[in-house]
Amino acid sequence: MAGEVIVQQFFNALSLGIMYALIAVGFTLFFGVIEVVNFAHGEVFMLGAFAAMIGGGVFAAAGFAPGTFLFVLLVLAVVLIVGALFGAALEKFIVRPMRGTPDIMTLLITLGASIVVREAVMLFVPNGRNPQPFPQLIFMGSFTAGGVLIKAETLLCIFLSALLISGMYYFIEKTVFGRYIRATAQDREAAMMMGVNVKLVFVVTLVLGSALGAVAGLMNGMAYGIIKFNMGFAASIKGFASAVVGGLGNIYGAIVGGLLLGFLEILVVSVVPDGSSYQDLISFLIVIICLVFRPAGLFGERAYEKV
Repeated sequence: MAGEVIVQQFFNALSLGIMYALIAVGFTLFFGVIEVVNFAHGEVFMLGAFAAMIGGGVFAAAGFAPGTFLFVLLVLAVVLIVGALFGAALEKFIVRPMRGTPDIMTLLITLGASIVVREAVMLFVPNGRNPQPFPQLIFMGSFTAGGVLIKAETLLCIFLSALLISGMYYFIEKTVFGRYIRATAQDREAAMMMGVNVKLVFVVTLVLGSALGAVAGLMNGMAYGIIKFNMGFAASIKGFASAVVGGLGNIYGAIVGGLLLGFLEILVVSVVPDGSSYQDLISFLIVIICLVFRPAGLFGERAYEKV
């Protein structure tokens, strides 16, 4: 394989992997702090993409010039708000009422919520049943560096993801509320006795994780130019697989798991004939192998007993 092709595929893998990482961070936050496997998380990925499409159309109609920094910033703000509202609604109407019930009940109700959201988008968005063209947010053509063709959208996605992940790291590790989140994840009862508002921690956790998932949906639209009402299911599988590989509950493990999955998928697509047909197969195989041989994941700190 020529050096230019390897570098090209490296950028593709990095762009894909960091998108998976954003979804996986949400899964691992929910599990680590709230102890919930949220299967509605994939739908916030889809909602983020549709919010960007609709928001971009509204802003363009209102006179904001597409491609400008202000335009991109406004669309990003809409995506973050939609993701945050989805997370807050999920906590209030689904996670909170189900607290104290068996884990399987919460898992099933989040799965039901994901179906409701997906079908609602299909029915109520005009022509929602069919794939939707994603608007072009920036007008920078691809450029070549050292024989490598790089899309401007790819660089923007990498930069945006790195910025968000760095911001999440700072918030979790360096702020007082981040300390509350870590304390709640380590020992909920002890955190409550120390005066931590655990209910608020749950809300903020779902808001943060959902907002990141929504931005991943925006990135998917920018990268592929097409969005669909059922795109959240595959994304949730990839994100969950990444979180499992890294170790559910470990944020840094989720990031590594996402990057690992992205690079593996691109490697298969590059070297295996008709490799794109095996992308989803890879995710499921990785989950199975991890659960069988290393249930706690690469960076998991403990095994969870459900007896």
